[in-house]
Amino acid sequence: MDGEGQDAWAPPPPDPSAAAPMGVARVPTGRPETDAVLERLADADHLATDGHVAVYEDVHRGLREALTALDARPGPPAPPSPYDHRS
Repeated sequence: MDGEGQDAWAPPPPDPSAAAPMGVARVPTGRPETDAVLERLADADHLATDGHVAVYEDVHRGLREALTALDARPGPPAPPSPYDHRS
């Protein structure tokens, strides 16, 4: 130990802005388009914290586009209602 009570060969404290894996598991959604967008979150594990915003914005944009595409797809026609026929 040195004169200040710290071990002279101890590793330096971690840099809070350095890249560090978050270890968050991503569960597949079953939709390949969505899973591909969510896989982009893994890129944040290798970036310093100031790089996370770009990844999160990219993922958010991709998820919004996927939701918009769902709204744009025409679905099957609605079944006729028995109450539409009035005499």
